[in-house]
Amino acid sequence: MTTSHEALFEPLAFQHGPAMKNRFMLAPLTNTQSHPDGRLSDEEFRWLTLRAKGGFGLTMTCAAHVQAVGQGFPGQLGVFGDEHLEGLTRLAAAIKAEGSVAALQMHHAGNRSPKELVGQPVCPSDDPDTGARALSTGEVEQLVEDFVAAAVRSQQAGFDGVEIHGAHGYILAQFLSPEINRRDDRYGGSLENRARVILEIIDGVRARCRPDFQLGLRLSPERFGLKLAEIRDVAAEILRAGKIDYLDMSLWDVVKEPTEAEHKGRSLMSFFTELERGQVRLGVAGKVTTPARAAEMLEKGADYVLIGRAAILHHDFPERARDPEFTPIALPVTPQYLAQEGLSPRFVEYMNNWPGFVAQPAEQSQPAA
Repeated sequence: MTTSHEALFEPLAFQHGPAMKNRFMLAPLTNTQSHPDGRLSDEEFRWLTLRAKGGFGLTMTCAAHVQAVGQGFPGQLGVFGDEHLEGLTRLAAAIKAEGSVAALQMHHAGNRSPKELVGQPVCPSDDPDTGARALSTGEVEQLVEDFVAAAVRSQQAGFDGVEIHGAHGYILAQFLSPEINRRDDRYGGSLENRARVILEIIDGVRARCRPDFQLGLRLSPERFGLKLAEIRDVAAEILRAGKIDYLDMSLWDVVKEPTEAEHKGRSLMSFFTELERGQVRLGVAGKVTTPARAAEMLEKGADYVLIGRAAILHHDFPERARDPEFTPIALPVTPQYLAQEGLSPRFVEYMNNWPGFVAQPAEQSQPAA
């Protein structure tokens, strides 16, 4: 009988495209390493290809913006123009050469786009808090088109598939939020209308990409004006339709309970593992830092796990996870250690935003390895 730890190293097939050789997916991680115009940098290339070499079954890019006005952070990878094709093609080929599935995450930050980067941010509805303006109906239709065009561009670059970023309060999650989305056209009001933009992107990608092109979706069920029951209903409908290959649930902590009082008493994850999923694969993200926790998630109904923090600390986390007792290096770690793990100085600087992650000068007495 296969143990849950052994199951971490079993292949995972999808309806479309290649199988993952194991159950470890690299989480899409902001790293601020690419060029100001969205072109791939050598630093970002090294960071991602090192994870593919390290054994991840699927290597996903950071969030790549599908419109210039959708940029969410400095040094963000772009997928909104053909000028990005050269770098993306190089990246996809190198990831696949290491036996890892190559995926690009498609993103638009909406009202979370910094004004200093985009000028005028946009949002489903006018947002006085951020100064973002509402999109017209035609602009929402263009947003859908630009997500689909980004998927077509990713396919042209050689990626095995794309993931739609519908989580973390970015523009697609803003559409899902009844607090942020106060539209009165077909993209606002009912949950069906608020989810329409995501469903139209899914349909567009399926219609215009090749039959074996992989498609995933990332959702988060809390914060940013989202309601757990609504996100669960959206997930259930998308799983029922069976048009995506995998659903990636970003939970912040895979063992936490919901924040909404009426749903407490069980894990947040369980609201999604209990859904009928057909041939769609379900993954979870949120503080999965050890092989033991990863195996536990499979036992609790996930098909795969997404690794973020532990993948930053160990480019070869999947290989190290063959030891069931493996635990990542203790925090904080030195900039020199992170450089060894493929992080550029800009990425290390970004990681300073994570409290207690990077050792400050007075703490930097630990060995480099």
